[in-house]
Amino acid sequence: MNYVWASIIALSFIFSIITGNTDALSKGILEGAKNAVDLSLKLLGTMALWNGLMEIVTSSRLDKIINKLLSPVMKLLFPEYRNTPAGSAICANITANLLGLGNAATPLGIEAMRRMKEFSGDSIADNETVRFVVINSAALTLIPTTTAALRSAAGSESPFSILIPVWLTGITALFFGLLAEKLLSKRWKL
Repeated sequence: MNYVWASIIALSFIFSIITGNTDALSKGILEGAKNAVDLSLKLLGTMALWNGLMEIVTSSRLDKIINKLLSPVMKLLFPEYRNTPAGSAICANITANLLGLGNAATPLGIEAMRRMKEFSGDSIADNETVRFVVINSAALTLIPTTTAALRSAAGSESPFSILIPVWLTGITALFFGLLAEKLLSKRWKL
């Protein structure tokens, strides 16, 4: 991937010299960097809020209540990991994803994968690990906070007007992802 990006950058410089647009390239580079920093600062507050909230949930042991609420789902989707440290990490990740906290959910997902691997003792992903990846990839979100923050930063007057399309897309992706996982897991037994 580094070669691809390096090639794109090199070609941009070469073509800007050939076409005489080096000023436009310089302006574009500086403007792009400025916009990236502005957007990062605008998102920082939202991410800090939700990451802090997840830390409070963990510290106050509210995650145990969430684990109990998600117990029927865990029993259905992850019976092997239900009452294990891996199961707690899975619940934390699913909760963060449902709240639309992609950046907070990522380390929780990595932790869940690590604990699932430790529990299974195998270097090959089992069906429940594959199911976990499918659920994360489906991006089912009840409150799309990151997307709403991006829309707000871009000047949207109603950043949460995307709720219904986000829900429909997430549910559809989850349904077909789990269906494919189920069909393929029967075809190729792990």
